Amino acid sequence: MTATSPARLEPRLVRLALLMSLGSFAAALDITVVGVAINRLSSDLGGGIAAASWVTTAYLLALTAVLPLTGWIVARVGTRRAWIGTLAVFLVGSALCGLAWSLPALIGFRVLQGLGGGMLLPLVRIVLAEQAGPERMGRLMTFVIVPAQIAPILGPVLGGLVVGGLDWRWAFLLNVPVCVVALALSARLVPAGSPAPRTPLDVRGLLLLSTGLAALVYGLTADGVIAMVAGAVLLAGYAWHALRSRRTPVLDLRLFRDRSFTACSVLVFVFGGSLFGATFLLPLLFQNVLGTDPLTAGLLMAPQGVGAMVGTVIVGRLVDRGISARTLVLTGIALSVLGTLPFLFAGPATPVPLLVAALVVRGFGLITALLPSTTATYATLPRSDYAAATTGTRIAQQVGGSLGTAVLAAVLAGSGFGAALGVTVGITALAAVGALLLPRLTAAADAPPSSTPRTGRRS
Repeated sequence: MTATSPARLEPRLVRLALLMSLGSFAAALDITVVGVAINRLSSDLGGGIAAASWVTTAYLLALTAVLPLTGWIVARVGTRRAWIGTLAVFLVGSALCGLAWSLPALIGFRVLQGLGGGMLLPLVRIVLAEQAGPERMGRLMTFVIVPAQIAPILGPVLGGLVVGGLDWRWAFLLNVPVCVVALALSARLVPAGSPAPRTPLDVRGLLLLSTGLAALVYGLTADGVIAMVAGAVLLAGYAWHALRSRRTPVLDLRLFRDRSFTACSVLVFVFGGSLFGATFLLPLLFQNVLGTDPLTAGLLMAPQGVGAMVGTVIVGRLVDRGISARTLVLTGIALSVLGTLPFLFAGPATPVPLLVAALVVRGFGLITALLPSTTATYATLPRSDYAAATTGTRIAQQVGGSLGTAVLAAVLAGSGFGAALGVTVGITALAAVGALLLPRLTAAADAPPSSTPRTGRRS
C-alpha cells in the first residue's frame, strides 16, 4: 500500500497523550523502583526476603485479577470517570504503602495499589483509541511509550539513590506527586465519553476469569503446578460460560472472530514472553557471565530502552503514514532476533560495546513489532469494541510475560544461559505466525465507521 500523509494531530490530542503518559510513567516506575527496595524493607519490617517478595507478588496478582473488569467499568461510567477513579485508587494505594507500619499492612496496600495500576495501562490505550482512532494512534502512542521506556532506565538508579539515601518508603511515595498532577489535569483534559447502555455485571464470568488469570499467573511466577492447573481449569470454565451465556460476558470471546484482533493478541502474547522474559534474563547474564554488580547490570539494560524510544518516534510516524503493519512487524521480528543473537555466545571476554549495540537493535526491533500490533488491534473493530479489545490484548500480554519468564527461568536452571537465550530467539521468531495473520492494509485504511456494529455482537 502506498504511504499517505498522516492525519493531523490536534493540540488537544497531544495534551491528552501527555497526560496519559504521566499515568503510564507512574505505573512503570513503580515496578522498577520497588524491586530495588525489597531488601531494605524486609530488613526494616521483618519477615525475611521470602515474605517480602509478596510485596511484588500481591501487586502482580491484583493487577492481573482486575484487568477483566476494565471494559465493563468504562462502559458503565465513561472514560473520564474510569480514568480519574483508577488514578485515585493508585494514588491512595501508593500513599498508604509509603505509610505502612508492618509487612502485612504493606502487602494489603499493595493489593489496593495493584487494583489501580492494573487498569491504568489499558485505560491509556482505550482513551487514546476512542479519541484519535487507528489513523493517529501510532504517533499518539509515542507520547506514552517513550516515558514508559524511560522508567525502566531511571527506576533502578532512582531506586538505589532514594532507598540508599532516604528510606524505602520513598519507593512508593515517589508516585504521589506524579499522580496528583495527573488528577489535577484529568478533569479538564480527559473527555467524558459516552457510557454504553447499562448491562448487568457478569459476576460469574468475572469470578472465573479473574480468579483463573490470577491463579495461572501465580503458578507461572511461583512455579506452582497446582495453581497453574487450577487457573487453566477456571479459564476453560470461563470460555464455556462466555460462549453459552445469554448475558454480555465480561470479556466477549467473539472478538476472536476478528482476524486483526486475533493476530494482534497472538503477537502481544508472544512478545510479552520475549520482552519480559529477557528483562529477567539479561541482567542475570551481565552479573553471572560478565561479572558486573546489580546496579551496573541495570544500567547496561538502558540501551534497549534507548533503542525502543528511537523506534517509537520513527515507527509511530510510519504507522500513521500507511506503511503495512505486517511489513513493520516482520521487520521488527528480524531486528529483535538479530539483537538477541550476540548474547547466545556472550562470555567474560565479549566486548561490552557489542552487547550495548545489540541491545539498541533489540529495543528498536521490539517496538517496530509491538507498536503496529497495538494500533492494528483496532483496525477492523467498531469503536464500541475498543475497550473490550484493549482488555483482551492486555490480558494476553500479561499472561505471555508471566509464561515467558517462567519458561526461561526453568531453562536457565536446567541448561544455562545459552539455552535460555536460544529459547528467547525462538519465542521471538514465533511472532511471525501472528504477523502473517495481520491484514495487508493498515489500521488507518481498515478502520470501520464508529457506528458500525460488529456482526454477531450480543446486545
